[in-house]
Amino acid sequence: MKYNWTKGIASLALCAVLYGFNTPDISTPEKNTAEIEMIVNSNLTIDEKVEKILHQLSLEEKVGQMTQITLDVITKGENVFVSDEPLKLDKKLLEEAIVKYKIGSVLNTANNRARTTDKWNEVISQIQKVAMKEIGVPVLYGVDAIHGTTYTAGATFFPQQIGMAATWNTELNRQGAAVTAYETRASSIPWDFSPVLDMGRNPAWPRIWETYGEDVYLTSQMGIAAIDGYEGENNDLSDKTKVASCIKHFLGYGSERSGKDRTPSYLPEIELREHYLPSYKAAIDAGAHTIMINSGIINGTPVHASYKYLTKLLKEELGFKGLVVTDWADIENLHNRDKVADTHKEAVKKSINAGIDMSMVPYNFKFAEMLVELVNEGEVPMSRIDDAVRRILKVKMELGLFETPSPSKGDYPKFGSKEHEQIAYNAASESITLLKNNDNVLPLKKGTKVFVAGPNANSMRTLNGGWTYSWQGEKVEEFAQDYNTILEAVQNKLGKENVAFASGVEYNHEGLYHEEKNIDIDAAVKASEGSDVILLCLGENTYTETPGNLHDLYISQNQRKLAEALAKTGKPVVLILNEGRPRLISQFEEDMAAVVHTYLPGNFGGDALADVLVGEVNPSGKLPYSYPMYPNALGTYDHKPSEASEKMEGMYDYNSSLPFQYPFGFGLSYTTFDYSDLKISKNEITPYGDFKVSVTVKNSGDVEGKEVVQLYTKDLYASITPDNKRLRRFEKVNLKPGESKVIEFTLNGKDLAFVAENLKWTVEAGEFKIMIGDQSVSLNVSKTVEFEKIHFEN
Repeated sequence: MKYNWTKGIASLALCAVLYGFNTPDISTPEKNTAEIEMIVNSNLTIDEKVEKILHQLSLEEKVGQMTQITLDVITKGENVFVSDEPLKLDKKLLEEAIVKYKIGSVLNTANNRARTTDKWNEVISQIQKVAMKEIGVPVLYGVDAIHGTTYTAGATFFPQQIGMAATWNTELNRQGAAVTAYETRASSIPWDFSPVLDMGRNPAWPRIWETYGEDVYLTSQMGIAAIDGYEGENNDLSDKTKVASCIKHFLGYGSERSGKDRTPSYLPEIELREHYLPSYKAAIDAGAHTIMINSGIINGTPVHASYKYLTKLLKEELGFKGLVVTDWADIENLHNRDKVADTHKEAVKKSINAGIDMSMVPYNFKFAEMLVELVNEGEVPMSRIDDAVRRILKVKMELGLFETPSPSKGDYPKFGSKEHEQIAYNAASESITLLKNNDNVLPLKKGTKVFVAGPNANSMRTLNGGWTYSWQGEKVEEFAQDYNTILEAVQNKLGKENVAFASGVEYNHEGLYHEEKNIDIDAAVKASEGSDVILLCLGENTYTETPGNLHDLYISQNQRKLAEALAKTGKPVVLILNEGRPRLISQFEEDMAAVVHTYLPGNFGGDALADVLVGEVNPSGKLPYSYPMYPNALGTYDHKPSEASEKMEGMYDYNSSLPFQYPFGFGLSYTTFDYSDLKISKNEITPYGDFKVSVTVKNSGDVEGKEVVQLYTKDLYASITPDNKRLRRFEKVNLKPGESKVIEFTLNGKDLAFVAENLKWTVEAGEFKIMIGDQSVSLNVSKTVEFEKIHFEN
C-alpha cells in the first residue's frame, strides 16, 4: 500500500501539538489550519485547546485576533466609510483584512442600515469561510443589539433599557434578552454589546435611556437578568440560541460633570465604588463573558489608558477572566482627543499594557502594524499578547464558532414570531408609568371623543429611540411601517370616527434631533374643539451618544406653548411623555389632568399605551430615576441629608431643597394598594446575620393590578454622612381586587454596608430603619465590622 505522506506528517504534527513535542517549523496556512482543526476535534478541555491553538499562532496572527474592524472596511464602495448597495463584500479587501492582517473580529453593519437575516448569513458566512481557510480561527462578529437585534430587519424590538427598568420585572427583562439573543444568533452574530450597566444618575446625559436608571441595586438585578437571558443557564454559550454578552462601559461612564457625552468625570473613589462599581461586580459574578470600556476620562486619566482600572481593579480585584474590548476608536482617541499619547503608536502601547485585549479600531489596520512593532521592540511583553489572545480564543471556543462558524438558515424558526412579539408587548405594557391622574380622567370612558396632538403622536421613530435599524434611529420609519404609532393605536382602539388629530409641532427629521418645524399651535387648538379629552404626545426625537447632547433640560419651548394653549381650552389634557430622559415639564405640569410616561417602548409601545388608556391594561410601571422639577435642582433619591430640606435655625435660616416632579420608584395604578403589618424576624442582628422582613400588601380597589413592593433601608447615623435611603430589595406582585399577600424578603447585615473612608465595605453599630410603602420598623446592629478590603493598591 502506498504511504500517504501528507496524512503521516499531519498525524505527527498533531502528536507534537497535543503532547508538546518540538517539531521543525513547516508552517503553511494549510498546515496551521489542519493542526488547529485537529486540536478542536480532540478530547482536550476548552482551556487546553485554547492553549494549544495559542501556540500555533504567529505574532501577526495573535495581534490580528486583537484587531476589530467595522464591516464597511471590507465591502464594495468608494471608501472605508461608504458601502455600495446592495451590500457586497469586496474579495480583495476581505483578503487584505484576513490574509494580510489576520483580523479576528468584525462589528457593526454597513452604511448604518439594518439588514435581513439572509443578508447577514450571506456576508458573515463569506467572512468565516476566508478566516477558517487562512487562519483556522473564526471571526468573532459583534453588534449593539440593545433592545432587540438593532441591525436586523424584522427583529423584535423591546422597550429600551430605561423602559425595561421601569417594569421592575427582572423575569421580563430576562425573557427580552433571551429573545434578542435568539434573533441575534439567527443573524449569524454571536456577540452582543449589551447590557449597559452604567448608572443613569445625571438626567442631562444623552445615554440615560440606555441604562437601567439611577439606582445601583435595581441596575445590578436587571443586569443579572439580562446576562441570564443572553447567555442562558450556567452561561453555556454552546447553546446556539445564546450570545456572549458584553457589559459596558466600565467604569464610571455617565458620571460626566457636564452631563455631556464623553466629557471628563471627577469621581471620589468612595462614590466610584459605592454607586458605579457594584453593577459590574454583579455582572461579572453572573458570568458575563466580555466587557467594553468607558470612552471617557476619570480624574484626568482616560480609562482606556488606566492600568489601575483595567488590570488592578477589573482583572485582579474583580477577577474578570473574559475579553476586554475598547469602544469605538478609543485607542486612537488617546492621541487624537485626550492628548495623553504623543503618537498613535504610544497610544497602542499604553492601552494594551493597561489591559485592553481587543481594539475596536475600526477603520484601518495601523493598530495591528504598530502592535507587532511594539512587541518586537520589547515595549509590549509577549505575555500581555498571549493573555489577550487567550481570552479571545476562549470566547470563540465557548461559542462553538470553531465547529460552526455560521448557523444554518433554518435553525431559527421563531425569529420575529408572534411568541416573541407578545413578550415585547408585555414589556411595553408593564413599563408604562402613570404619574398623575386627577379626577380619574383615565381610563378613558367608552365613547369618549379624543383629540391627539404633539410631535410624538404619529411617529414610530420616537417610540423606539436610537439604536433601532440605524445608530441614531433615523431610519425607523422605513422599517417599521407594519407597527402602530400612538395615533394609529388609539384610532384602532376607539375608532377613527372618535379620534381627531393635528400635530401642532413636528420634528425636522432631516435635521438635528432637537429641531422642529411646521409649528401651528392655533390649528391644533381649533382641531380640538369637538373632543372630550386631549391626548398630548410630547418628548424627544431620537438620538444617542454625543449627537444627543443638550444645553436645556426643559422640554422644547414649542412643545411647552402647545401644552399651555391646549390646557386653556378647558378640556382635560392627558400628557403622554415619550422621551429618553426626563425633560422638564414643571412650567405647565399643573395644568395637565394626567401624565403618562412611556419612555422608549419599542414597536409595540403604541398598542400597549392604547390598552392602558382605555383600561384594558392597568399601568404598573415605576420610575427608575428621580424626575427633576428644575434644571438647577438635579439629584437622586439616595442623596445626602444636606441636599434636601434640612432647615438651619438662627441668623442663617434657609432651606436647602431638592424638589422632584416625581420621585424614584413612583407610579400610580387604576387601583389602590394598602401596606400593613411590617415585621422583622430580629430586632437586633450582627453584621453577618440574616434577617427576614415581611409585609402584607392588599389590593384595596376594585381592579386587578400589579404592585412593585420596594424595600428601603436608612442608616440613621454613620461615620460618613449616610444616604437618604437605599433600595435593598423589590418584588412585583399581581393582586386581584380585595386580595392580600404577605411578601417576605431575606437580607443580611452586609446589605446595610457602605464604603467607608478607608475604602472598606463597613457595617456600623447603631440603628437602621426598614421601610416598605408607608410602613417602617427599627433594626439595631450590635457591632461595627469592616468586611474584606477591596481597595486596590496604586
